[in-house]
Amino acid sequence: MEGWDPNTKSTLTQIPLLTTKAGPRDGAAWTQRLKEEYKALIAYTQMNKSNDNDWFRISACNPEGTRWTGKCWYVHNLLKYEFDLQFDIPVTYPSTAPEIELPQLDGKTQKMYRGGKICLTVHFKPLWAKNWFSLNHVMKHIAIVITYYALCPRFGIAHALCLGLAPWLAAEVPVLVDSGMIKHKDDVSSSSES
Repeated sequence: MEGWDPNTKSTLTQIPLLTTKAGPRDGAAWTQRLKEEYKALIAYTQMNKSNDNDWFRISACNPEGTRWTGKCWYVHNLLKYEFDLQFDIPVTYPSTAPEIELPQLDGKTQKMYRGGKICLTVHFKPLWAKNWFSLNHVMKHIAIVITYYALCPRFGIAHALCLGLAPWLAAEVPVLVDSGMIKHKDDVSSSSES
């Protein structure tokens, strides 16, 4: 967390870390991991609401918790820009972070891959990978149980939204609006009426 602004540090430290090392193929262990994911998302959402910083809604589309959809929004120049949000949990999760998609913005920025997947490789993916090992270096010669916990991927969906999508929206939406690539819904409806 070295070099992060105090607000990001404060937010991140309030999102619960996950302890179960499991992905969608891991049966009951995945169910436990999914419960931890929901707890972290609820904590993050409540924190955002209490800080008047509510900016997304998501929910699992299937009982397995492998497909998620929702909405996210960003306020720029006092106007709210809202986007559809979706992602699938990769089969290699939690080793691999989910690829967050904003389909409405597909092809509108270079910081996006085909299908509206936002570019997270430079800034977020190293943080996701790093969360595996930070405790392990401190506790090299302690019991196997603690080592297993240290190797558990502690970041989840809430962390991906906090450290991946939120900064991406803050960096990209103002540029897209200022360049005319996206328009506010009121501007679009008033121009179509005339």
